[in-house]
Amino acid sequence: MKNFFTSCIFLMCLTAISTFSLFANPEEQRPPTDANIFGHIIDAETGEHLPFVNLIIKGTRIGTITDATGHYILTNLPPGTHTLIAQSMGYARSEVEFEAIKDQTIEVDIKLVPTGIILEEIVLTSSPTASGFRYQPDNVFTGEKLQRRSESSFGEMLNGQPGVAMRSFGSAPARPVIRGMDGDRILVLENGERMGDISETSADHAISMDPLVASRLEVVRGPASLLYGSSALGGVINLMTTDIPDQWDPGITGVLSGQGATMNNMGAGFGRITYGDNNWATTARFAMRQSGNITTPEGELPGTSGRNYDGAVGWGINGNNLNGGLSLSLMNQVFEIPENIDNPDESVEIRAQRYSFQGRFGRDLTGRLFDQAQLRFNATHFFQQEAEIEILEDGSIDEDIDLEYNQYALSSTLTLQHKPVGILARGAVGFSFMGQALNIRGDEAYTPGESRIALAVFTFQEVPLSSQLRMQFGLRLDFQNSTALSNPVFPNIDLSRNTFNYSGSLGLNIRPNQALEIGGQFARSHRNPLIEELFANGAHLGAGVYERGNPNLKDEIGHGGDIFARLKLDFAEVEVALFVNDFSNYIVFQPIGEIDPVSQYQIFEYVQGHARLHGGEISAAMQITGGLTWQTGIDMVRGTRIIDDLPNEHLPFIPPFRFSNQLEYDFETGWIGTSFQAVARQNRVAPEEDITDGYSLLGFQAGYRLNYNGRHVIIARVENALDTKYRDHLSRIEDRNFVMPGRNINLTYRWFF
Repeated sequence: MKNFFTSCIFLMCLTAISTFSLFANPEEQRPPTDANIFGHIIDAETGEHLPFVNLIIKGTRIGTITDATGHYILTNLPPGTHTLIAQSMGYARSEVEFEAIKDQTIEVDIKLVPTGIILEEIVLTSSPTASGFRYQPDNVFTGEKLQRRSESSFGEMLNGQPGVAMRSFGSAPARPVIRGMDGDRILVLENGERMGDISETSADHAISMDPLVASRLEVVRGPASLLYGSSALGGVINLMTTDIPDQWDPGITGVLSGQGATMNNMGAGFGRITYGDNNWATTARFAMRQSGNITTPEGELPGTSGRNYDGAVGWGINGNNLNGGLSLSLMNQVFEIPENIDNPDESVEIRAQRYSFQGRFGRDLTGRLFDQAQLRFNATHFFQQEAEIEILEDGSIDEDIDLEYNQYALSSTLTLQHKPVGILARGAVGFSFMGQALNIRGDEAYTPGESRIALAVFTFQEVPLSSQLRMQFGLRLDFQNSTALSNPVFPNIDLSRNTFNYSGSLGLNIRPNQALEIGGQFARSHRNPLIEELFANGAHLGAGVYERGNPNLKDEIGHGGDIFARLKLDFAEVEVALFVNDFSNYIVFQPIGEIDPVSQYQIFEYVQGHARLHGGEISAAMQITGGLTWQTGIDMVRGTRIIDDLPNEHLPFIPPFRFSNQLEYDFETGWIGTSFQAVARQNRVAPEEDITDGYSLLGFQAGYRLNYNGRHVIIARVENALDTKYRDHLSRIEDRNFVMPGRNINLTYRWFF
């Protein structure tokens, strides 16, 4: 790593020297005679000077590019009328006519207007400056693209996307898996901040937000610890809402939505109403969802029903020098866990509540260096109970609250953006704070609670090396204090950990032309062990295992590389992404081949060692003719635990190879299409892990758009149309002995007014 940062500094110095030698003082370069012009190229919206803009005199070969300050000079021009053309990636081409006069030097400034070529695809989670330059693969889902994927959970919504699979334990707690990593290695954010729930800690815990609430969903594949610290080892999923309005129309606007599914008799509804004035707006929304047990080709799967309610109110302001707002939300969720499937008189129920108070404020600054600042925070109270319910012989119900979580958390980030300085383009310096107090109670409390405080400072910088090549580099310093909190099961625990770690990244973005983009990144990332991984020692009712922690676990350290290439033509788009991540101190949750005599659960231990994950994704879309399009994609990941002097082992719960195709015809007022997915047999399994067979799934979908008193969208989907019986390798239900959901007809309606 020392060589890595030494290389960064060397490259920066080399670039600075080259820039200085190429772009010396323009006043000294300007000749005293002949016709000359000089000036600056400026962003028409922000007023910033734009570096490395291509300039040429129309009809000639006379041209140049702007320097790092947006300045240019052209000398020895023939007298007369000329046209100067300025063009740059992400800006509309501009032509300015001027009169060149002998023995005079005139100033010609040009303002370039940003276009939507890049801005419409910016994934805000990838960059604090929203520059639009990518250094690792990402995806964004908004509008109709998001509505088409509406499901009961975010895991089901994203399953099948390049590099994204699903860890399932019934519908409600289904959670995304990115490139073979899940749980605490994938950070799920709400509007850029940590959610304050416990969904990452175990397979039986759910993300505390209904999918109908999200207005935008961003996925970053690959390490993102530079911007978000621990838990962003494998990727980030940012669930964005409009609870704090950022854009609005004057008057009353809103949306009403309904959804139903046959596979689990699910019904859901959502509504939002917003009132906007000239510079402020208020909004309120409510969502509800109720579902029965999952139906499979082998029959009903008990213990998979659920219901939830999700509401919020918010206020936003957009003034001359201040924008942002506040919101208050409440989530109430109850769902069953398929833990006692063989005994119909026993069930396990998860009951969770989350209160969230969020804020986001941004303003323009008048400083010479920093010109924009944004403060975000999310304060939450999360409460969850795991109840064991038994129907007695006399018909009465016996209920025991075996496990209870009570957590208060605060996550906050302050980001300062600076103007272009020297060789640096717009960049950012940030400070983050995360604090939480988690108390765990109950007879089945298998782990103590935890008090955690984390402080961090980071910087994210971009260096335009030319009009086609840009470099990114950054560094983050993290300090964390973690203290175990006693409870009746762990009355005498007195353990504390202080850790200091750093994350860094170096990336390149190359855009030889408007059609091709190539990006790559090398990053160092880290993850702090969870309290369960350190101190667990007991039966975990919801997960159905006996967990045994290891207080000697060290921080996971990852060194990884990502590279992708994206070609976007008028009729086709192709993206190829490759990755490799090498981890030291990688924590594996694995069985030891023993059964706990009291709970009769299998004993799992947290062990640590060297591991490597590598693979890639390919996705392509082609417009065959008119509204007929074809999409295809494959993804693959391999995970290996490297053991000294012993044969290497495969990591557990690694997704198998997948191949998907989709054919769709869009006739403007609607669309119709079909999809096909083939999943290979997974025989690269860890010790004591079951092999799963391959399978194929067929689906259909159709939609209709109607503009009448607003916009109406109706979407119908048929999933697993052939009612195929299959077992998913990432399912946590009884070691994957139960098959996945059967045929499902899903109908969604949305009205925007």
